[in-house]
Amino acid sequence: MNQATPAIVAERGAQRLPRLALLLFCAAYVIPGVFGRDPWRNADLTAYGFMAKIAAGLSPWHHPELGGITTDGGLLPYWVGALFIKLLPFLDPAVAARIPFALILVGVIALVWYSSFHFARTEAAQPVAFAFGGEAQAVDYARALADGALLALVASLGLLLLGHETTPELLQLLGMALFVYGMAAAPFRALKARLALLLALPILAASAAPAVALMLGLGGALICWRSAYEPVRASMLWVVAATALSALLAWALGSWAWRLQALPGADFPLRVGTLLLWFAWPVWPLALWTLWRWRAYLQRRHVSVPLLAVMVSLLSCLAMGGSDRALMLGLPALAVLASFALPTFSRSMSAMLDWFSMFFFSAIALFIWLYYLSMQTGWPAQPLANVRNLAKGFEPSFHPLALLFAVLGTAAWLGLLRWRTARHRHALWKSMVLPSGGVALAWLLAMTLWLPVLDYARSHRPLVERLARVMPADTTCLATPGQALSLVAALEVHGHWKVDALRSAADTSCRLLLVQSDDANASAPTPGWQLLATVKRPTDRNLSYRLYQREAR
Repeated sequence: MNQATPAIVAERGAQRLPRLALLLFCAAYVIPGVFGRDPWRNADLTAYGFMAKIAAGLSPWHHPELGGITTDGGLLPYWVGALFIKLLPFLDPAVAARIPFALILVGVIALVWYSSFHFARTEAAQPVAFAFGGEAQAVDYARALADGALLALVASLGLLLLGHETTPELLQLLGMALFVYGMAAAPFRALKARLALLLALPILAASAAPAVALMLGLGGALICWRSAYEPVRASMLWVVAATALSALLAWALGSWAWRLQALPGADFPLRVGTLLLWFAWPVWPLALWTLWRWRAYLQRRHVSVPLLAVMVSLLSCLAMGGSDRALMLGLPALAVLASFALPTFSRSMSAMLDWFSMFFFSAIALFIWLYYLSMQTGWPAQPLANVRNLAKGFEPSFHPLALLFAVLGTAAWLGLLRWRTARHRHALWKSMVLPSGGVALAWLLAMTLWLPVLDYARSHRPLVERLARVMPADTTCLATPGQALSLVAALEVHGHWKVDALRSAADTSCRLLLVQSDDANASAPTPGWQLLATVKRPTDRNLSYRLYQREAR
């Protein structure tokens, strides 16, 4: 069977990535952004709002709410964040809530490494045996592929965008990675694999993804039933049990919610296609290459299991109107698939990816440094003028520790470029070094040199501070009917006001009313309200918030 595999790997190609370099690389990717910033708008701030209210005792654990509006998803992510807020009272609550999700991201990265490692050890995934020896040894080959899978996951632009938040999707991502690991490790680590499967699907169900858990369970049971490995076939009962447990848990926690979108418009294929192109870059071309080169092995677990996870994620994305958060769940499996493209990569394709990554991420780093130089020294003048125009009221500040980490990260990138452009062409993972290193560099520079301005632009705190200056000092209640939950969370977390987001302007008992408007001449929402002030976020040009006060009767 090995003679027909498309993987042809010499012994020198199965080099392992130095462990210290790998650990430092992962630290540079995970740690930046954990400290020194507020929860950012939309999903990140909304999830933190639920966690903070639970931890403060202002909302019940079994029924969290913001402004009277309850969550429609699983409760497990909010419990995790609230628990860490209570366990780490000496830290800022936002940082304490972010720590477990950073650890979850570390767990996802580690699970992708071990999943690829165990898949690569199976007989059907082994490289071709040479007639006179010299082929890669099984364990060395598996380690090299696992290093490539880890680098491919970190290089994914979608994980960079959403993987550093405190949202339920991070726990869903962990559940997906646990499922893939459990299916991969079944022939080698039976007990660990079964525990992983028994945890994976309930974690998905308790994190607002019960349908994903159900689809994975059914597909995983079918793969186990058809497997040639006895330990994998024995795992079928555990997959079925985990599927049943996840369905019961979702029912008990109220996670079964209708999240399907209405019929898509004519632009739906273009939107989804564009999302797929950039969100899963660069792993999707490699995954497609794997499916083509390993097409005779589609029923083997190293292809069928990650393919199942990708298809479930893609189906969820389409059903939810092109949701990038649903698509993120497929990134670990895509990275595992992408790793099996590395032994079949031609030198020209590898060089093309290297040159693109080198120029693209070097240009991004130069751009970030140029703006930082302008914000600190005033030269060149135009970048600072752009910042002041886009983020009105922002004043640059100097942080020597952030500058030190940025300098070290840039020096590491230059050293990586020097290493890759030298004659280091043998390691299987070499094609993933520059894409993943470039993503880590961009994130590190953004979270050090640009963190103050990004936090100013992405946080709702400046808006809350502006509102506080125009609101009466005795304000205790604020009505926000029809407003975004992230705004409600900001008003309750940053402003410490009691917010009524459930009742209409005519029915609320609050004396103040806040509504969003893009029309400077908008009238009062209902009779009986008098305009008190109009407030804008510093980075919004057209959108404003109108504050009304109830007229005296």
